[in-house]
Amino acid sequence: MSKAPKIQRLFWDIETSPNVGLFWQASRKQFINYENVVREAAVICICWKWEGARTVHSLEWALGDDSRMIAEFLKVADKADEMVAHYGDFFDIKWFNSQCLKHGLGPPAEPKTVDTCVIARRRFKLNSNRLDYLANLLLGTGKTKTEFDWWKRITMDNDPAALELMVKYCKKDVRLLERVYHKISAFHSPKTHIAVLNGGAAWMCSHCGTDKVFHHKRKVTAKGTVQHQMKCNECGRYYTISAFNYGAYQDSKSLIG
Repeated sequence: MSKAPKIQRLFWDIETSPNVGLFWQASRKQFINYENVVREAAVICICWKWEGARTVHSLEWALGDDSRMIAEFLKVADKADEMVAHYGDFFDIKWFNSQCLKHGLGPPAEPKTVDTCVIARRRFKLNSNRLDYLANLLLGTGKTKTEFDWWKRITMDNDPAALELMVKYCKKDVRLLERVYHKISAFHSPKTHIAVLNGGAAWMCSHCGTDKVFHHKRKVTAKGTVQHQMKCNECGRYYTISAFNYGAYQDSKSLIG
């Protein structure tokens, strides 16, 4: 089982507009009640690509109305095995769910999310966990610089030139996201067992799906459960399997031998 794994992994990013409201004074300490909002924030654009594909797709709002865009992207999201975004568990997926709720579209089909910001926070001690920092550190190139004026022109004037700049900026973020994910993904446990997804056995590599693996060491949990740590000969990653699945691994090797 050495062929490329089949997983529908979606890399995506959104850009949102600010709320437009009425207030008497600009201040960092000023409390603004939701009743002061005269136009609610919305999603300006959604950009995405499938893992390994060249094309980055995009959808944009229609003069401030994001309902059709959200409905179209819902169809895309429902095809994904995993949805990868940076800070996505705290921002992108919540925004998407909120707009689905507002437009009466119903929830996405329980998407399995992967957040590269969460991986960076949990696994590393870096100067920053922002995508721009990670991209510069790992890839030697960062995000496109933005201007607040873009959001103002898009929100207040429906400026097509500013919208074009925003979409281009968002598409670059998606490309950087995929490359950063591939740099750091070896340091986190996969959310999808690739081998099983492709019809293989649970003892095979959960990261890349190959059967070219070997036993690294025996482990015992605090409750006394025996587990076995495996290492993949192809992608070099470690993963843990149960004693039962280790027995299946031994059986497969005895048949080959």
